[in-house]
Amino acid sequence: MLGRHFSAWAARVEPEQDWLFSPSPRRSAYMTAGALSRRLAGLGQASGVEHAGLHRLRHGVATYLVDHGLLLKAQARLGHRDPATTLRHYSHATPLDDTDVADELDRLLNDLAQSTDHSE
Repeated sequence: MLGRHFSAWAARVEPEQDWLFSPSPRRSAYMTAGALSRRLAGLGQASGVEHAGLHRLRHGVATYLVDHGLLLKAQARLGHRDPATTLRHYSHATPLDDTDVADELDRLLNDLAQSTDHSE
């Protein structure tokens, strides 16, 4: 959806500014968060995406980052002072089991054991 939007603008005019979002194709002014949110909601509705909006986009990015173990990156991107705030709001993205951690520790310990066996 956003790719088509930007392609359509690029075909109309060469950007004069480096702003990602602008109310005009010439990008002579930046777009307010409210105007961008309304534009995104309209694009979402036109493409059949329910409840499209900036907050959902923000939430999706944060969920993705936390899910991939990038809690501190998510904290920085969201502007939270404390990573506990980020974790409190996005912990649903973190699996409750630690099978992956146990597997990684098992691999590490086996590698260490094998390297110790070969050094004797």
